Amino acid sequence: MPGYELFGAEERKEVNDVLETGILMRYGFDGMRNGMWKAKELETEICKTFNSKHAQLVSSGTAALTMAMSALGIGAGDEIIMPTFTFVASFEAVISVGAIPVLVDIDETLTLSPAAVEAAISPRTKAIMPVHMCGSMAQMDELKAIADKHNLLLLEDACQAIGASYKGKALGTIGHAGTFSFDFVKIITCAEGGAVLTQTEEIYRKCDQFSDHGHDHMGKDRGADLHPYLGYNFRISELHAAVGLAQIRKLGQFLELQKRNHSIIQKALSAVQGISFRVIPDPAGDTGSFLSFFLPTEEMTREAIAELQAAGIAGNFYWYDNNWHYIRKWQHLQNGSFMSRLPEEQKKQVMHYSNLAFPASDAIMSRCISSSISLLWDENQAAERGAKIAAILNNVIAKHNITA
Repeated sequence: MPGYELFGAEERKEVNDVLETGILMRYGFDGMRNGMWKAKELETEICKTFNSKHAQLVSSGTAALTMAMSALGIGAGDEIIMPTFTFVASFEAVISVGAIPVLVDIDETLTLSPAAVEAAISPRTKAIMPVHMCGSMAQMDELKAIADKHNLLLLEDACQAIGASYKGKALGTIGHAGTFSFDFVKIITCAEGGAVLTQTEEIYRKCDQFSDHGHDHMGKDRGADLHPYLGYNFRISELHAAVGLAQIRKLGQFLELQKRNHSIIQKALSAVQGISFRVIPDPAGDTGSFLSFFLPTEEMTREAIAELQAAGIAGNFYWYDNNWHYIRKWQHLQNGSFMSRLPEEQKKQVMHYSNLAFPASDAIMSRCISSSISLLWDENQAAERGAKIAAILNNVIAKHNITA
């Protein structure tokens, strides 16, 4: 799945360009750069690759989410509807701007259920935030229609789905803004990094300023900049951008390998009677970074995970017990374990929504296994892996059918 698997000469070349100049910061020091502007170059490549008018690089996907919300005017008391299945950064960013994460059920897309979103809208709802988990997409037509109907913002968390598309449009470019993460285990990596994509000049301009202490970047040097807004230091370094620049140029290769191996393994598992696959709203737009499937019961799923581990078949995720990606195990959120004191009203609302029951999501996640797809497998290795997983699943299901 991740771009670090094919890290090589291209990345080293781009990093060495920066090291030779000695200018590691993305802003300033113009005369010493020898024309090297890796962050600017990567932003241009992002816009070209994903057909986005604007892109602003930052230090992480979490920073990208926080910055996008700020640029969109999301703040104190606003409610943001988001899925129960996501990475913790999604709700961390919402809380950081003073807003309330309103968690709602997913469906078998493993993303937001449009019906659950509609039911959760209140007078305080400001935005809908689909999270495109495990390389695939939410039901964007339905979610955009709901957002338009209720005059809500649509913010895409596409951090796990770089290179995915929906009906010909890159994920992250469909809503008012979208975010990418370039951390070490994402589809392409900067080691650490993120980006906000938007088609709107005003949102981009605010992101550009917010990411660098409010600098408007309009002066002849940093000391001459004005500061229309307060901001933070979310800057990416030239070294990190250099890695991403090499990686984005190999994205097509990464996607081709993932999709090939995904297809081989899915074909093997399709012969297993009793399992079903994740619903993909636009199969052509899936990155192939994970193959997610469902067993008939939680008991069977737990047995299958145990047997896969015992057989040494790595990279199979049981999100239902995962500390970072499914609300069931987010004890720090459910217990209100915040290092700094939140405003009382915000804390009250956060605690309320984080401690709701989600039986519909539980019924899906308790039966789900997501198998990661490596870029390094050849076709024979992918086929061998598919056959081994299929054999284990067949054995688990057969055993339960015999005893039924």
